Amino acid sequence: MIYKNSKYISNIFNKVSSKYDFFNNLFSLGLHFLWKRKLIGLLKPKIGEEWADLCCGTGDMSFLLNELVIPSGKVFGIDISEELLKIAKRKSNKLVNRVINWEKKDIFDLDTKLKKYDGICMSYGLRNLRNVDDGIQKVFLLLKDNGRAGFLDFNHSKENSISSIFQKLYLRFIVVPISGLFNLKAEYSYIEKSIKDFPKGPQLIYIAKKIGFKKVKYITLFGDQMGILLLQK
Repeated sequence: MIYKNSKYISNIFNKVSSKYDFFNNLFSLGLHFLWKRKLIGLLKPKIGEEWADLCCGTGDMSFLLNELVIPSGKVFGIDISEELLKIAKRKSNKLVNRVINWEKKDIFDLDTKLKKYDGICMSYGLRNLRNVDDGIQKVFLLLKDNGRAGFLDFNHSKENSISSIFQKLYLRFIVVPISGLFNLKAEYSYIEKSIKDFPKGPQLIYIAKKIGFKKVKYITLFGDQMGILLLQK
């Protein structure tokens, strides 16, 4: 188990920020855009709704939400990494119609009494929280009644399965060596360690149901490499 706290995670993403979008595109062969669109399509945001993109990174999900809730809705892009948010803000300045509010904050510091959302999404963030159970619990408290939530992340496959072996080989012999050329080997080595500690699909379903979500579904993508957790309060 790796020790994760907000400062540790913030430092990782601040350091990789300048190469964050480049590596996401390179290592996923651009497919991460399709997976993110898949998640948003399943969540079905509507005009006028208010959505939170937690652990928003450089804002990919926030921009997708913005397209669907304008002109009367709102999007809140929230991340603990100041450097990633700077990039998100720069990218959002190019939008003509924008209802996105950016905020630097640890999601565990969000006031659940002050603000409730129609929907919440998180891509590649749940795995990086200090505690997955607490993260899902926090999302539950931040949602309005009948609110929807969706999480996209690496799928923790069964040990020694084809998907698990492929995932490890790809990370060890493609992702880490290439990132090492940019002095980011340690930061990208973290991915495999974080997947090892991340609950498998059935465990995520159990956690969500235990917390109180009335509808829970987990699906896998791209040969079980990625997973989507869908929830409704």
